[in-house]
Amino acid sequence: MLGEYRITGRGASDIAASVEAGVGAGAGALAPGTPLPPMRELAARLGVNPNTVAAAYRTLRERGVIETDGRRGSRVRSRPSSAPRDALRTEVPEGVRDLTDGNPDVALLPPLDGPLAAAARTYARRPALYGQDPVAPELARLARAGFDADGVPDGPVALTSGALDAIERVLAAHLRPGDAVAVEDPGWGSVLDLAPALGLRVLPVAVDDEGPRTDALARALAAGARALVVTSRAQNPTGAAVSAERAAALRGLLADHPEVLVIDDDHGHGFVDLPLHPLGGVTRHWALVRSTAKAYGPDLRLAVLTGDAVTLDRVRGRQRLGPGWVSRLLQYAVVELWSSGAVDRVAVARSYGERRNALVAALRERGVAAHGRSGMNVWVPVADETGVVTRLLAAGWAVAPGARFRVESGPGVRLTVSRLRPAEVAALADAVAAAVRPGAAGVRYV
Repeated sequence: MLGEYRITGRGASDIAASVEAGVGAGAGALAPGTPLPPMRELAARLGVNPNTVAAAYRTLRERGVIETDGRRGSRVRSRPSSAPRDALRTEVPEGVRDLTDGNPDVALLPPLDGPLAAAARTYARRPALYGQDPVAPELARLARAGFDADGVPDGPVALTSGALDAIERVLAAHLRPGDAVAVEDPGWGSVLDLAPALGLRVLPVAVDDEGPRTDALARALAAGARALVVTSRAQNPTGAAVSAERAAALRGLLADHPEVLVIDDDHGHGFVDLPLHPLGGVTRHWALVRSTAKAYGPDLRLAVLTGDAVTLDRVRGRQRLGPGWVSRLLQYAVVELWSSGAVDRVAVARSYGERRNALVAALRERGVAAHGRSGMNVWVPVADETGVVTRLLAAGWAVAPGARFRVESGPGVRLTVSRLRPAEVAALADAVAAAVRPGAAGVRYV
């Protein structure tokens, strides 16, 4: 069952640490899917009470290391939280064009020296002190005005250190280990890693160009989903954007499940020109998150979120016992960026759209199906993921393997086109077409 590896420990924490050491990248002795000994058997071997092993296994489940399936017992998860999807990155040799990283075009990001200097001047007049509201009033007003303009339901405003931080805090405010969360498939690998790390079960929801499919969400809700995380637009990796028609259908489904937590991730705000069609507000608890990372720079670690009063109160209350608040310097800098119009959102969205649409069209001309309705990524369904990645690397192009973004959906590759030059489109399309044939043409990702 465990091969040469021996679980050790007398207390629950020691036993759990021993299993984690075997699963971790450093040891690698407990491979994904490895069955663990029944609790009574391991207890007898270690000379401890079975309740001690039960507590250790419970800890491991909550940390996303193992899973338990009734009579089949416990086993190492197929993707333990100690082995994140980012580890599946492609090594990019010198001279190979890198389309793997998901980063924005630095040339389209605003310079931060001016906004940070202005923030420092504001801070000199109004420094952050203990006991103040964690959200600067002017940032709260700007954020709320933006939400109102996009039809987001009314609610208080909170801040976190990026979108993933917000999603984690909202999930933790309502869900407990063992609960199920519906997540897009293909979808953002960080969310697919976060859920098991919180001890949650992932229920994959298939997507098409208009967002989560209604039939797939219906199945997840019937299977007991306690929460749904959906990317409103610029979905990673497929570029999907929730349309008005799809939003209406999804909201209709959710209306019959008022206890389901709904989280809208609108990280595309500021660099996508498609309208927002949020799902939040139809159920009792909801949140919508907007990150500044893609439009203003990944190091500007700030996201604004709104939602129902109970959810935001829980998030802010727990935040007070941790980081306390997001730096006022960063808040003042975002106020400056939003107030001054430092980013021409229309121009940025047009620039990304031209690169994305040019590649999708070029691939279509070559008989290769591709998806990229919004954002800065293009998703290409393939039959042999590893083979395509390898052949493209040999041809001078590095692309991200779809395994980083999938649960049950078919294989594919993600190409980040944010820095793709017009002169490169034809050559890249030729290389992709040569890499995917004969198995990829017409393959669907849902």
